[in-house]
This record gives sequence, C-alpha cells and structure tokens, in this order.
Amino acid sequence: MRSDLYILGINAYHGDSSACLVKNGELIAAVEEERFRRIKHWAGIPSQAINFCLETGGISLKDLDYIAINRDPRANLFKKIVFALKRKPSLTFLKSRTKNLIKIKDIKLLICEALGVKPEDIRAKLCFVEHHRAHLASSFFVSPFKEAALISVDGFGDFVSTMLGKGDQNEIKVLSEVNYPHSLGAFYTAITQYLGFTNYGDEFKVMGLAALGKPTYLSDMEKIVRLEENGRFSLDLKFFQHYGSKGAQMSWENQKPQIGQLYSSKLIDLLGPARGYKEELTQKHKDIAASLQAMYEKAFFHLLNYLYERTGCPNLCVAGGCALNSVANGKLFDYTSFREVYIQPAAGDAGGAIGAAYYLYNQILGNPRKFIMTGSYWGNSYTDEEVSEVIERDKAKLATLHIQRAKDEELLVQKTVECLVSGNVVGWFQGRMEWGPRALGNRSILVDPRKAEMKDVLNARIKRREAFRPFAPSILLEKTGEYFEKDYPDPFMLKVYPIKEDKRKIIPATTHLDGTGRLQTVSPEENPLYWRLIKKFEEVTGVPVLLNTSFNENEPVVCKLEEAIDCFLRTKMDVLVLGSFIITKQKV
Repeated sequence: MRSDLYILGINAYHGDSSACLVKNGELIAAVEEERFRRIKHWAGIPSQAINFCLETGGISLKDLDYIAINRDPRANLFKKIVFALKRKPSLTFLKSRTKNLIKIKDIKLLICEALGVKPEDIRAKLCFVEHHRAHLASSFFVSPFKEAALISVDGFGDFVSTMLGKGDQNEIKVLSEVNYPHSLGAFYTAITQYLGFTNYGDEFKVMGLAALGKPTYLSDMEKIVRLEENGRFSLDLKFFQHYGSKGAQMSWENQKPQIGQLYSSKLIDLLGPARGYKEELTQKHKDIAASLQAMYEKAFFHLLNYLYERTGCPNLCVAGGCALNSVANGKLFDYTSFREVYIQPAAGDAGGAIGAAYYLYNQILGNPRKFIMTGSYWGNSYTDEEVSEVIERDKAKLATLHIQRAKDEELLVQKTVECLVSGNVVGWFQGRMEWGPRALGNRSILVDPRKAEMKDVLNARIKRREAFRPFAPSILLEKTGEYFEKDYPDPFMLKVYPIKEDKRKIIPATTHLDGTGRLQTVSPEENPLYWRLIKKFEEVTGVPVLLNTSFNENEPVVCKLEEAIDCFLRTKMDVLVLGSFIITKQKV
C-alpha cells in the first residue's frame, strides 16, 4: 500500500508559469517554464516544468494525489458580478477574461493534453487556491517562523491586489484585503509604462532608475494613490484605464505575457507627455521614477504598520510581485517595527505554485509543517560525466578553445579566482539551477567587483542593458556587517542596503549611484562551492565579495549545458566553468 503523498503545484495562464513537486511535505523540485521555453516570463501550461518536476521525483502524472493551482475561479465571484454590472465591460474584455477562467477551470484536462496522458488515468484531485492566499502560503509555510504577520501585494489575482494575514503554525487567517481595481502593482506598472518601459516585468528597471532622481513629483503621486484608515489605500481611477468598460487587454496564453496600457490621458495632463520607447531619459524621468518609488514605499509601509498594529507579531512574511521591490524591502527595519523578515526567492507569481501546494498540504489537509526553504536551488543539475559528453559532442565548435578539468574543488576554485583577478568575465554553471528570478551562484556570470570598469565591460560584451541598472554583490555571510549598514542575511538577493561609505571605493562595480547594493549573502551550508570561491577570492584580494549577475544574454537564465556553451561562444565572455571543466578562449 502506497504511503507517500504527492502534490503538484502549478502557476498557469499567468506570468512566470511554473511548477513544483511536494512529497510528504518536502519540496522536491521547483522551476519556471521560461527556463525551458527560452521566453522570459512565459505564460501558459507549464508542461515542461511539470515534466521536470515529475522526473526529478521519479514519478508520473498517474502517481499524483493532488494538483494544486494558485487561482480559484469561484473566489470573490459576487464582487466580480457586481463590478461587471456597474462597469459594463466590453464584449472583447469579457471574452478575454472568460476564456482565461475557463482554462483555469479545465486545467487538469489541459495538463493531460499537454503531457499526452488520458484524463481517466489520472486519479489526482484538483485543488483551486485563491491567488493571494497562495502568495501568503508561499512565504509563510516555507519560512522559519511558527507565527508571523503576512502580506501579499501585486497587480491583481482573483479580484484582489493586496492581502494581509496572520500565520500560526499550519493555519493562515486573512485579516483584510484590497480589491480590484485598486492596486499598488497596477500603479507601479502604469508609471513604468508612462516612462517608456512597456515590456512585462520592466518595473525592476524603473526601481533602478529611481536611484538617479529625487522625489520631486511626490505630491503628484499622492494625487494618484490615496492612503486611508486601517492601512488601506485607493487609486484615483481617473488616471487609469484598466478598470473601465474597455479594460486593459491582457494575454497569458502560451507566450510572453502582454498587458495593454494601464494609464489614461489624465496622467499625461498631470505629468506631461509620456516618454516614448528608447527616447532619451531626462532628469524629469528619473525624478518621476524616484517619486514613484517613494509613493510605493509610503503606501507599502502604511500597510505594514497597520499589519503590525493588528498582529503585534515581530516576524513578517512578504509575497506577491511587489515583494521583488528590493529597495523597499531594504527599508523594512527602518520604517516598521518588524524585527525578522522572510521572503522566498520566487516571491512573484511563479511562487504561487509552491503556495498552492503548501496551502493544500498544511492548511486544507491539516498536516504539520516540516519544510523550511533556506536555499533556492530546486532546478536541474548535471554530473561531470554529462558535462564531458556534451563537450565531446560539441567538440567541433569548441575546437579552438582551451579545455581543462580540475582534479578537485580546491584546484577548480583556485583556477577560477586566478581568472577573476586577471580581469576575466567568468560564466559559472554549477549544481542545481536557481528557483526565482535571481541567479544566486549556480547559473551566474562573475567578475571582480574591485574594478569599476567591469560594469561597462559586462554591458558591452554580454548584457547590453541600460547603463543605470546596477549589478549585485555576493558576499560571505559572515562579512556582511563589514561592508553593509545592515548586518542581516539575505540569501535570495531581495533587499537593497547602503554600502558602508569606506567600502564603496573597494567594490565600485557593485555599488549603485546612491551608494547601495542588492546583496546576496552566501553561507557554506547553503552553497558550499560558491562560498569557497568567494572565500578564496578574499584570501587572494582581501575582498569577500564577487559581482554576480545572471548567466544569460537578454533571455531567461541558462538552463541546459548547451545553452551555457552557446551563450559563452556568442558573447565576449572569457571563461566558462561547467562543473569541474574550465573552458577558456585564451590559454591560461
């Protein structure tokens, strides 16, 4: 008689579609579909992610007990009907939303079709989890806290944009919520679009741009977002058009997500002409970005301070797309009374897959908690034998390169540090792939942070991204307090802290123009090889920091060995370290 309980969690037909597998309450695998499809933020059925999770667990769809999805078509149904009757949305908008909801309702059948399995052969029960409850669960149920205050903030999901709650052992209680059309996520996206950044997920670019400006337009932002009693807020809807009869068109089906223009002409009346795509960024644009960030933080801390008053709990779990606003996260201890905070690495919609699975396992099924997510490494990995096979298969295109194999980790680390100190750009491909949007030392591009010019070198040779966007420092956990004003661990690179003034000149390539850095703390427990690499770099240079950016070139983070090799070959990267193999374009 089978005793194992398997839950497949998925985020489907939404940005960053993803899947995870939970066995008896333990996470086995978690991955975003974009890594396989090679399309950023891919939305649809995460069929390849599902396949990977099942293969990692050594099971098939037939072995699943439950399939949990982070959407519930029945949630807030009465509110949706009332809103529809009042606003009389267009037929096109209704068809679009109805089509999406139907797909969610038929998700089990669609998964079977995508994976070539007969529905009658699947015994798994389907569980719908309201979007923001899944967000809350994605953070709390995998956190180290037995009790915590909970917040989820994003664009929208199941007619909700913000949810506050309290977590206690294996139960989440919802305290309050903010409903559609009022949303801090929609506010941030609308101004992001106004500033000429129109791609899905561009909000993080504007967050980086904000460091170059001053919040001189904050009074205008306060006309757009109104703070209210009990931590609440509302939007002045005349500045938006996502809620009206036409609505903002959105596409989530088997492609990169697309969102229509959210802001109305009234925003142009308030702030002046919108910036066109790739037009010059003026100081005004930078100041608007700074004002946007300041207003978001004001509303965010308004919510959090009410949440603390309501719960009195010093522990905080944050989730939702807005939980990726690392600048705001870095100020949590300055502007709230919370003393401990946990944000899991895929805090946005991808994390909803984990949230749905654990909400089912802990809350609905009533199982005690037994898993804490201390690391982000839940994707695929390769043995040295597999690396050797790929190198042998691709030997024709690697013929002009120099390939050596380190006999042990000590030599591997030593050789890699020699390359870094010599000013080389190193592609570092090790262990299991990261879960979430950040490369955290397993699918990373690394350089020496002491050389200010390395930022420009990276952009010219590989990344080709906006000059104002910063690169992140990976630092030995035990040295955090020596370099940063806040000595608080963040293994997932989700908080921005001020770098100590006397250290900024030591690591200029990872110091943003406002003197901050989005740090990743590295411990020997969670990533022993990456920790050893940074430790060896410190022994050689005296600096316990490496510049770490994602291993990609305007694409999702590399997933397969072949993608790493192709990225290495088509860019001006100097060194590629695949497992124990060191590949260079020049003899070292």
